[in-house]
Amino acid sequence: MTPLQSRKQLLLAESELNRVQMVATISTLASEARALTGRTKSFASIASSALALFAAFQGSKAVAGGGKKRSWLQIILKSAGFISTIWLALRARHRQEEG
Repeated sequence: MTPLQSRKQLLLAESELNRVQMVATISTLASEARALTGRTKSFASIASSALALFAAFQGSKAVAGGGKKRSWLQIILKSAGFISTIWLALRARHRQEEG
């Protein structure tokens, strides 16, 4: 085998190693992107629920149109609904991470 042929074989082997490494890197990046997307969706769900809860408390100060305050029962029921939404989102995320 000539030195030129040896060099060619070495370059082909190196190229194959680089290709395998690139495929592994792309696969890792894709799985991390999927995980980040899942976390972002969970965070968005929690953030929207928290904002809705905040809005419920702000809305309790005065209801538009009549200026009447909401009763504490209405506030508690609305808050419980939002808290359950947050809890369900966290529980679903935990189950998804386990499964």
